Amino acid sequence: MITGETFLAIAAWSRELADDEFERARRGIVEKAYPRGAYLWHRGDRFDHWTGVSRGLVKVSTIAKSGKAMTFTGVRTGGWFGEGTMLKDEPRQYDVVALRDTRIALMNKATFAWLLDHSVGFNRFLVRQLNERLGQFMALVEYDRTLDAPSRVARTLGWLYDPVLYPNPAPDLEITQEEIALLCGLSRQSTNEALKVLERRGVVQTDHGILTAPDPQRLLRFET
Repeated sequence: MITGETFLAIAAWSRELADDEFERARRGIVEKAYPRGAYLWHRGDRFDHWTGVSRGLVKVSTIAKSGKAMTFTGVRTGGWFGEGTMLKDEPRQYDVVALRDTRIALMNKATFAWLLDHSVGFNRFLVRQLNERLGQFMALVEYDRTLDAPSRVARTLGWLYDPVLYPNPAPDLEITQEEIALLCGLSRQSTNEALKVLERRGVVQTDHGILTAPDPQRLLRFET
């Protein structure tokens, strides 16, 4: 069980809960550490916990029958995901792997269901979250088919600054070129060249594992 202070730090949506809802949610969450490269779960697993990233970075991906790997999104510190699977009560439809040493918050199914039935604030948050994810995945289909490497990198980074999924994001993002490449489905070389293009255009600045985007909205609009 986590403390109230930790709960507030790892879940911005907790601020929308009434006092009794906050306490019920807090009691239903535990944390677990995963080393870099570890799978939180594989596609087809039953994993009855709603999941947040307390600290770290994970990749949500799958492999098509053709053998092509597709990354849906990355989730960084403060992000929560998997609510669709919880609502539909089905096996996971994707793999999730830790791209660095990561600490995960796990809310049990009973607590999630209770909040869904009793908390107006929680339901408002879920509607915003699901709507934002839908827009993100629709954009994913478009950029996977039409955008070049710099634009793909820009969109992927832009999602990590999404103000709905990550309220009040700071301009500095802790992320390496290797992690960006894994999230984009590009080679390290292509990612490096793409970042150089973004830096020359003044969209981002990079320095020893720290990426800064002065105006994150430019990432989502960027085209070469």
